[in-house]
Amino acid sequence: MPFQLSLTNLACEREERLLFSGVNATYGAGDIVQVAGPNGVGKTTLLKMIVGRLMPAQGRIDWTPIQRCDEPPSLYESLLYIGHQPAVKASLTALENLQWYFGLNGVKSINDVSSPSLADYEKALDKVGLSGYEHVECCQMSAGQQRRVALARLFLSFAPLWILDEPFTAIDTRGVQALETQIQQHAERGGIVLLTTHQTLAIQTVKILDLAHFLPENPRVGGEKPLMTGPLND
Repeated sequence: MPFQLSLTNLACEREERLLFSGVNATYGAGDIVQVAGPNGVGKTTLLKMIVGRLMPAQGRIDWTPIQRCDEPPSLYESLLYIGHQPAVKASLTALENLQWYFGLNGVKSINDVSSPSLADYEKALDKVGLSGYEHVECCQMSAGQQRRVALARLFLSFAPLWILDEPFTAIDTRGVQALETQIQQHAERGGIVLLTTHQTLAIQTVKILDLAHFLPENPRVGGEKPLMTGPLND
């Protein structure tokens, strides 16, 4: 079932300051979208708004099926999100983390797809360079290796919408190529991918949502307090 993600007149406010406003965009099956813009423009913030971790100051986010459906899955039921934090359990092994995650969330396929097998989990870990680490507890891994455990979900998930914040961090050239291929294959089967990255993508069909085009003329909210200064993390 194809879906459509619509961002309508989105605005984001933080610390009495507008990061962006008037964001309008619609994406459908097969779209790969790179959210771009200078540091501090709100790239990570926008992704968090889409997945429901932050509320927009204005506007709406809609996730709708293109075909008629009596009970269409919600955005959350259709989502795989990987943020800056790896979101893995330190006391579990790499293999146990994947089994735990998909035990709770399933593969989120709109078709009848069986749960991953042991071989599927092992293959996914190999794809992110963690072959031989299946039974190592994540508390004994580096931060980069823990992030790779999280990225292994992409080789097992059929969630229609992938939201990925800097997914290429801490993986080598082979891993980057494997991940780009997986993103393309997800789009080819009708998925939608929104991501941020400082990596130059080899994907030729990527669309750009440049938040620099949505900077407010007057970023102060209310006009009374001074602008926030200092570095931001987006």
